[in-house]
Amino acid sequence: MGALIAHRGPDSEGYLIDGPVALANRRLAVIDLSSAGRQPLFNEDGQIGIVYNGELYNFQSLRETLVQRGHRFRSATDTEVIIHAYEEYGDDCVQHFNGIFAFAIWDRRVGDGRLLVARDRFGIKPLYYTFVDGVLAFASEVKAFLGLPGFQVALDLDAVTEYLTFQNLYSDRTLFRGVRMLAPGSIMTASTGHAPRTSRYWQPTFSTGADKGEAFYVNGVRERFEEAVRRQLMSDVAVGSYLSGGMDSGSITAIASRQIPHLHTFTGGFNVRGLGGSEALTDERAAAEMMSQRMGTEHYTVVVQPSDVERLLPELVWHLEDLRLASSYHNYAVARLASRFVTVVLAGAGGDELFAGYPWRYAHAAGSTSLDDFASRYAKYWSILVPDHAKPDLFVGELARTSAAFSAIDATRAVISDLPADASRDPLHLAMTFEARTYLAGLFVVEDKVSMAHSLESRVPFLDNDLVDFVATMPSHYKLRDGTGKWILRRAMAGLIPDEILNARKQGFAPPEDTWFRGALQPYLREMLLGSRGSARELFSRPAIETLLDEHASGTQNHKKLLWSLVSLEQWQRTFLDGDRPAFTGGRRPRTGTQR
Repeated sequence: MGALIAHRGPDSEGYLIDGPVALANRRLAVIDLSSAGRQPLFNEDGQIGIVYNGELYNFQSLRETLVQRGHRFRSATDTEVIIHAYEEYGDDCVQHFNGIFAFAIWDRRVGDGRLLVARDRFGIKPLYYTFVDGVLAFASEVKAFLGLPGFQVALDLDAVTEYLTFQNLYSDRTLFRGVRMLAPGSIMTASTGHAPRTSRYWQPTFSTGADKGEAFYVNGVRERFEEAVRRQLMSDVAVGSYLSGGMDSGSITAIASRQIPHLHTFTGGFNVRGLGGSEALTDERAAAEMMSQRMGTEHYTVVVQPSDVERLLPELVWHLEDLRLASSYHNYAVARLASRFVTVVLAGAGGDELFAGYPWRYAHAAGSTSLDDFASRYAKYWSILVPDHAKPDLFVGELARTSAAFSAIDATRAVISDLPADASRDPLHLAMTFEARTYLAGLFVVEDKVSMAHSLESRVPFLDNDLVDFVATMPSHYKLRDGTGKWILRRAMAGLIPDEILNARKQGFAPPEDTWFRGALQPYLREMLLGSRGSARELFSRPAIETLLDEHASGTQNHKKLLWSLVSLEQWQRTFLDGDRPAFTGGRRPRTGTQR
């Protein structure tokens, strides 16, 4: 199992085998590169062992507290801090951690032994689990289970239905039947003779607290954001930063470049010559290079071409496994570039979700009169691929029968089932809560997989605990005002990044796929979806697929999101059902590159 995810930790491997438990670790060495940091790590008497993926950004201050309480340390790692925090606080240790993590602790002191498995608050680090012949197995990636005797790969049609509705999964399902994802902010406990139990210790929730005035929030955001970036620069290996043409990555880079001279920065771009409309704005290289020059970074770029889609998709799907959201081959390409120079990279993910960066989305929640009304409105908006009423036209066979029982409204309502009825009085915060629990969770599945494919650790300063907790109860009118999102963040970042970036129209990092799918990639799409292999799956109506392709090719409809998801699903089946593994299955590549 460990060998199948060696790309997540190429520096060392270790095993803990004790009675009913066998744990494996692949280490990506970032803090304390000595042998003292190798895992599994144990407490002083060897009764508590841990395997762990991630970073605790507050481990030094937490270590000082534990030392004052009598704990003794043998290494300089954050891993050992987790063990002693568990000794001190038990399962509640997770409440003391500010970082990104997925870990498993084996405690021999309790009966025949007790297992604790945990994920960080936002689920930035993944963790999957399954049962094979009554045995609990868990791993950072599903592909690890391919090495488990008795594990059989089968497609979960309930998950396919959900994915092809939202281009995401709101439940804990995966495309692999019988494999579940441990929810963000959750722990799982297990012991011999007792079924595993899961519980949630934290969920993202936005609400309005007392209004303390604009100056309080501007200063508070700036102070906590700068501290979050500085805190996340801790490393014994090289650290760099993604740098697009936007405010989020630009703000991170501005602060990080003050701490690290000639900071390595990375961006991706596209050839947009001849394109019109919004697609002409998808290439942000010029804006990124302008900021790089002002901040004195050592900047590198990669240009993604239409031909890269067919070349990269087998690798990408092998690593993603758990398909989510829109295309990410371009993110994969930029992560590959970054891994040639650094081991840790800072990313701007989470800034939009924390500061209300999607006004056009929130408009669909405006006027909600109840949680049920909100669920109806947002289910309609987020059914971006195949709405429930359209499923009978596209789905056939067993998928059609499975999808008949699915309700997008019910799936949406379940996400907010824990909220009080009066949460609908603040539609913006209700929408932000929903998106932090769904869209952002899906985003981090992608963020982790595309980076760790190249043995690259991605960190997200915007989701630092202190910053999140400060912003979560900030009144909504400081986040969205007069149709402008991230209102308070723009004021907090004034003077840090150029005004033309601060006030620019939001443009996500997305390829011009409308044009690509109508032109250069049409033959590839048709082969994947209408060729003998794709047609033999008997999941989709061939005439319906032909209509989708024809409508997109003619320009009468834009089906790029659905076409991407259908092609990705076909590649998933080729990879995991047919056994077509890519030649490159992850890890570090030679650290060379061309500066642009």
